[in-house]
Amino acid sequence: MKTVNHWIGGKPAEGVSGSFGPVYNPATGAQEKQVAFASVDEVDTAVAAAKEAFRTWGTSSLAQRTAVLFAYRELIDAHREELAALITAEHGKVHSDALGEVARGLEIVELACGIPQQLKGELSTQVSTRVDVAAIRQPLGVVAGITPFNFPAMVPMWMFPLAVACGNTFVLKPSEKVPSAALKLAELAAEAGLPDGVLNVVNGDKAAVDRILEHPDIAAVSFVGSTPVARYIHTTGTANGKRVQALGGAKNHMLVLPDADLDLAADSAINAAYGSAGERCMAVSVVVAVGDTADPLIEKIKERAAALTIGPGDDPASEMGPLITKAHRDKVASYVSGAAAQGADVVVDGTDFTVPGHEDGHWIGVSLLDHVTPEMDAYRDEIFGPVLSVVRVDTYDAAISLMNSSPWGNGTAIFTRDGGAARRFQLEVEAGMVGVNVPIPVPVGYHSFGGWKDSLFGDHHIYGNDGVHFYTRGKVVTTRWPDPSDGGINLGFPSNH
Repeated sequence: MKTVNHWIGGKPAEGVSGSFGPVYNPATGAQEKQVAFASVDEVDTAVAAAKEAFRTWGTSSLAQRTAVLFAYRELIDAHREELAALITAEHGKVHSDALGEVARGLEIVELACGIPQQLKGELSTQVSTRVDVAAIRQPLGVVAGITPFNFPAMVPMWMFPLAVACGNTFVLKPSEKVPSAALKLAELAAEAGLPDGVLNVVNGDKAAVDRILEHPDIAAVSFVGSTPVARYIHTTGTANGKRVQALGGAKNHMLVLPDADLDLAADSAINAAYGSAGERCMAVSVVVAVGDTADPLIEKIKERAAALTIGPGDDPASEMGPLITKAHRDKVASYVSGAAAQGADVVVDGTDFTVPGHEDGHWIGVSLLDHVTPEMDAYRDEIFGPVLSVVRVDTYDAAISLMNSSPWGNGTAIFTRDGGAARRFQLEVEAGMVGVNVPIPVPVGYHSFGGWKDSLFGDHHIYGNDGVHFYTRGKVVTTRWPDPSDGGINLGFPSNH
């Protein structure tokens, strides 16, 4: 059986801990690889390689860094299909979705290519007689990233390209469920000319995570995952003196007003709720239908749900693939039966779905729940699967009150033709990312990604300007230089002044 190992000091590093985890093909349920789990010593080796590399990379020129990043951008572009195939094989998402993931990650590589603009700094001259003040930003040193299973390539690319562009060196701990894409990204970075030790990848479990959080030579940690783990990462990392950005979970609401284009709203609900099998922190999991909107909207969603094609990710006909593990599939299914027991109407029940010839895969169909209330588990919990709940309210004000009562505040959307209502919504809703007739408002690379409340722990959002600030620290330099008129040699043209 193939073993997925580590990448340390610019080359593959065979795992020596003797501890391994299974890597499954979610479409078949079969274990196809094993991944080596790093010991504390192996994490320390990766950090030591990064620390040594920082001695020269941290003082390298912006021209040198951008030359590497431009080459890296071209290599990722040339290997899109290979990266997408790795994602599909280990995560299960369909090929088009995997290609989209690579493309969105590539946006941040392109942002990193423009790092000279981001690091220009500021200068004030003559703040006092012959005194100038400059503000500059410098790298932190060794930084780390801990990434989730649902975006094996995109989320790592949200982190390390910008971090190394700023002059840091990086230790990446990807999800042990989907390790191969991260190693391919490291291999391509080396091919692009990134010096040995600047980017390191260690696979592992909680032991590796905890060592990253406590290691004295790691200055900052980025994390994307569930809210309970994000809270743990932030609490533990900051207790060990680290700068931490920890992006947590979500329960994203989509508000549909009576004047909305219901066909657009239904299409958007399908795409946002069931795309990538709902395994997205930006998935829409609750539609809030105002007034008489619910009945016709539910009918349109139901019709579209029935037409979806679910199957293996490498089948071009598939629109949705399996869930990541059997245990997660069973947990998602339990929310559908639980909602029925708690009084919701199950309009579409996908829990008994399977794919002929792939019966052992982690399959589940799409589910649609109506008359969901805030007390139900299906509303309160982040399900992270293809389950869409509909909550009915009478007014816009009731909808805003409902949405703002959620402990999460990641992304949200409103569907309406009323510009005044949309403007009011974007100011009143308590969420970090807002879409107006856009169901998954993930910002482009030069705007930062992040939520509010229990969806973010730390002061910085990820990538964009916030990302540059997270991976650097400011320094202010005040200078005074003697003027030539103070005396000394002056070969300038003689003057009578």
